[in-house]
Amino acid sequence: MGRKKAALPGQLSDLDLRLLRVFRAVVESGGISAAELRLNLANSTISNYISDLEKRLDMRLCERGRAGFQLTEHGRVVYDASHELFNAVDVFRSKVNQSHQRLTGELQLALSEHLPGGPDSIIVRALGRFSELAPAVHIDIITLSSDDVTSAVLDNKVDLGVSVLLQQYPELQQLPLFDEQMLLYCGAGHPLYGKRHIQPAELQQYRFVESPRLLPGKELSPDVRQWNIHARAHHQEARAALILGGHYLGILPEHLVRGWGYDSKLQAILPERYCYRNRYTAIYRRRSRHADAVALFCECLQQSVDV
Repeated sequence: MGRKKAALPGQLSDLDLRLLRVFRAVVESGGISAAELRLNLANSTISNYISDLEKRLDMRLCERGRAGFQLTEHGRVVYDASHELFNAVDVFRSKVNQSHQRLTGELQLALSEHLPGGPDSIIVRALGRFSELAPAVHIDIITLSSDDVTSAVLDNKVDLGVSVLLQQYPELQQLPLFDEQMLLYCGAGHPLYGKRHIQPAELQQYRFVESPRLLPGKELSPDVRQWNIHARAHHQEARAALILGGHYLGILPEHLVRGWGYDSKLQAILPERYCYRNRYTAIYRRRSRHADAVALFCECLQQSVDV
């Protein structure tokens, strides 16, 4: 029995690279449907691209259907090999950029929710400055939860993240940016609204909306263990909506309350007792695929901090 003919006997074409990029996006998104938003392509188009790649490689790369999305062994090999391929392309592009002193390529950023409008608009100023200095670089920004931002940087899914770093990672470089003050609030319709003298024990009779520092083991105060955590809202807007409704107490960033114009609708409860600060930090790997773009963006961030 003869050996099987090589699936890629010649050079890789632009089409091959495009199909591989689509395949990588599907794998990293966890399926075809989940990749639609990221790729801005219809489900059927993505499915056709995957089929075309399978035909080109003469391999079954993944199982897709009612049982869900799952890579085959061949699919895992191709996905891992694609990392090496595109890293090599990025290294080549980086060296050419250095030669011409003109940045091209991509900069992939992951930001925590509500970060673009953060204190003094540090991110906005940095993005504006970077776009002036590197107009040929394509910027790709996604918004994630704080934990997911860190994971995205660690997994090489993005080049740089800005988030609250809950622990130290030796493989990550850090650039401190700014702090935000977190306070406990009630809405205008709540029984505590307008009350000047509030005792901590009074809070036990009211309902709270969950947030990270109210979770077991992360409590901002021992008092939290006696509170009635009655609702969940992972995004700040949803949490604010519950608090504004007058039936829940919850924690929000002070600068967002001001920025949203809710100063007259929300009241901080015992702000000296129930408060903490989040420090936002830019994080990136020591060896990034787009190292030159990351270095320039960090310079722009530092300049924005120093303003």
